[in-house]
Amino acid sequence: MADHQEASVTLPSEPASVPVARRYVADLLTDWGLPAGTDTAETVRLVVSELTTNAVLHTFGRSPTFTVDIALDFDERLRIGVTDSHPRWPKRLPAAVQQDNGRGMVIIRSLAAECGGQLSVTPKPDGGKTVWITLPWAAAA
Repeated sequence: MADHQEASVTLPSEPASVPVARRYVADLLTDWGLPAGTDTAETVRLVVSELTTNAVLHTFGRSPTFTVDIALDFDERLRIGVTDSHPRWPKRLPAAVQQDNGRGMVIIRSLAAECGGQLSVTPKPDGGKTVWITLPWAAAA
C-alpha cells in the first residue's frame, strides 16, 4: 500500500446520489485492502449513507452538488469527508423534536468513537462545510 492514497467524487444533491456515493466508497476501500462485508466496511457504508443523505436533505437546495473525499494517510488514518456549499452546520436536534430524523450525527459520532475515531466539521471558503470522519486504518483493515 502506498503512503498516501486519496480519491473524491462529486455528485448531484439528489436522493439517487446516496447509493452511488456509498458504492463508490465501498469499492474504493475494497481496492485499498478493506474486505467487503466486515463490520468496519459496513460501518463506513452507514457513515457515508448518513453524511450524504444529510447533504441532500438538509441543504434545502442551496448546494447543487456534494463531494465525498476519501484519504488514507501515511499515519494510517482513514478520512472520509462530505462537503456541501450550505452554510448551516449539522446539529443534533433536541429530544422533543427527534421523531423520524435528527439522530444521524449522534449515530455517526458514536460509530466513529467505537472504532477509535472522531467526527469534525471544517468550514469552506465558499461558506459551506466538510463533515469529516477520521478512523484508524488498523481498525478498518
